[in-house]
Amino acid sequence: MRPKTLPAAASGVLMGSALAWRDGHFQLLPALAALAVALLLQIGSNVANDVYDFERGTDTSERQGPLRVTQAGLLTPAQVKRGMWIIFALAAGLGLYLAFLRGWVVIAIGLAAILSAIAYTGGPFPLGYYGLGDLFVFIFFGVAAVAGTYFVQAGSVSAAAWWMSLPVGLIITAILVVNNLRDIENDRKGNKLTLAVRLGVRGTRVEYLLCMVGAYLIVPLAAALGLIPWAGLLAWLSLPLAIKTARTVFTQAGRPLNAALAGTGQVALSFSLLFGVGLVVS
Repeated sequence: MRPKTLPAAASGVLMGSALAWRDGHFQLLPALAALAVALLLQIGSNVANDVYDFERGTDTSERQGPLRVTQAGLLTPAQVKRGMWIIFALAAGLGLYLAFLRGWVVIAIGLAAILSAIAYTGGPFPLGYYGLGDLFVFIFFGVAAVAGTYFVQAGSVSAAAWWMSLPVGLIITAILVVNNLRDIENDRKGNKLTLAVRLGVRGTRVEYLLCMVGAYLIVPLAAALGLIPWAGLLAWLSLPLAIKTARTVFTQAGRPLNAALAGTGQVALSFSLLFGVGLVVS
């Protein structure tokens, strides 16, 4: 399940819910359902990645990342796939409740998210093997998570929700960037042509920096445009953690990057939480 990555899934829902609260649209049950769906989609994606990377021969004993249960032989591929489908079925069940509230658009987004989670490493065109993983993570765990959470509570999406989905998406994409940076050599051997493999170590570190810097600069820009209050800049209080994590990304390689991966997930969560506090203060 890779619990250290789960704060990232929660961050988009927190951002969307904070903005819905500010606009007087917050609804507890839809917010909780959106949170559960986001977490289940993240877990399902992780489980799918575990089994499909093994079947494609990418996950070997040379990996520098945390334990993968399929590669380690703790579970069979069939067992992991059964678990994956159960997780996605639970997400779909909760999605039906949200669709009952807001219509077919929720179903379309949910199905697209599940298919993308599976297609990241599975299916005839695995997105992660063609360097498209970063884009799809940005879309579904950033834009769709924030705007979708706002939508299931308000019935529409504000300009602020669209704007603030961008920094969330960028930070969560940075988590994948760290993951792929750590696995560059192993992925190259397995012919998994992630964007990190294509860019190389230096280029991937630059991508990480651009994601993080871009995320923090969007907040004052949105405030200057009058979309959010200036108190939203409280999100910048997460900057020391972001700097600490970035230092690891730029100075370490291999297994030590696992700490940076978890740290970037913590940045995503703290960024959204502090932004929400800023809205309350304002």
